[in-house]
Amino acid sequence: MKSFLTEIKQRFGNGNYEGDEFGGARGHNGNGLPTGLPNNFMFATGIECSYPTINHGKTRRDQLAECDHYNRYKEDLTLVKHMGLKVLRYGLPYYNIQQSADKYDWEFADLAMAEMKRLGITPILDLMHFGVPDWLGNFQNPELPVHFANYCEEVAKRYPWVRYYTPVNEIYVTAKMSAKDGKWNEQLKSDHGFVTALKHSVAASIMGTQKIAKHRPDCVIVQSESAEFIHEMRAEPTPAIVLENKLRFASLDLLYAHQPDGDVVNYLYDNGMTRKEYDWFMAGEPPGYQIMGNDYYGRNEKMLLPNGDVCTSMDVLGWASITHDYYQRYKKPVMHTETNVFEADQAPTWLWKQWANILRIRQEGVPVLGFTWYSLIDQIDWETGLAEQKGTVNACGLFDLDRKPRAVADAYKMLLQEYGQITVVPHGELFEVTDRPATLKVEV
Repeated sequence: MKSFLTEIKQRFGNGNYEGDEFGGARGHNGNGLPTGLPNNFMFATGIECSYPTINHGKTRRDQLAECDHYNRYKEDLTLVKHMGLKVLRYGLPYYNIQQSADKYDWEFADLAMAEMKRLGITPILDLMHFGVPDWLGNFQNPELPVHFANYCEEVAKRYPWVRYYTPVNEIYVTAKMSAKDGKWNEQLKSDHGFVTALKHSVAASIMGTQKIAKHRPDCVIVQSESAEFIHEMRAEPTPAIVLENKLRFASLDLLYAHQPDGDVVNYLYDNGMTRKEYDWFMAGEPPGYQIMGNDYYGRNEKMLLPNGDVCTSMDVLGWASITHDYYQRYKKPVMHTETNVFEADQAPTWLWKQWANILRIRQEGVPVLGFTWYSLIDQIDWETGLAEQKGTVNACGLFDLDRKPRAVADAYKMLLQEYGQITVVPHGELFEVTDRPATLKVEV
């Protein structure tokens, strides 16, 4: 009996059929540098822009200054372009821009934003990164949400072409480092101080987003938050550690109007949050298209040993497992918004490990929209969390402080060449990425 393959071969040839190029055997597999099209997976880097105060407010740690970005911003933005990246997590120096309730200095911001626009770089604009203007004091100030909201509105009006925002970077870390660990800003070491900083930061993010959406109804809010976990190596869990592993969700619970566990609610009430404030947070989540950004460093995961010692566990769970917990809790699209290691020789392997985590979680059906190596250039003193002025260079950048490429830059270029044109979700070319305002209230 004659095979149908014989008939097809005689009529249409032996493979490479006409039409295959439109998604068939010769369809595109995602190779090539990013295109910047709306459904293109967002490959990004970031420019480290933290600016907390230390020494009880006497010293401002401005990483944009310490890493010489103010003088070399054009060079730095050109490096982003030459990497083949279309997306950049970028923080304007809020503490230096809003000089009083109604006075702003836009000189540097205008220069940097104009250069990004000229180069065709899409900023995810970071509006508060671990610090506030001197005149606002610190995160204990209840006026912070109102003044920050005004600042957000001014930014949205001034740069109407910007769609992507991170209103307040790493809210949980901001509150913890400032008011629980005593490292930055108010430098408190109290639960009450932590809850106060937490609620003020979340409220600032919510009200800032309201003002952004007023001028950019199709805004995309990438809420960068630290993915944390403590492994307690004890046969019987300690209530304090159990609570701490729940408190890592507290900022997003308040931001996304997700009811926290009962012991967390009690903790919030016991440490200064009123019932009216809690009900205000639970009234509903902020406007815009919400993306849950999870930052992950191996040092985010810690092991608490039976003798009380704490050691860094370096991805026992890893980004995929921890982020999956966050995804199950909030059901939000995800972005890997920060990662690095301080050891330059280990950075390429760490990059590929993080990418393997992304591929794995995408296969499990979690919509991951982007990945960020943070940061573009090396950082200063992050081994102490900026708490001490040592001038230590953290070799975690794609480029060193002389703007010379590190090995991880070549690794990232290889990754981009291999995967740069994949879509945000498999078969994402089927779906429109719309510029219409966000309207969904109830998730079905």
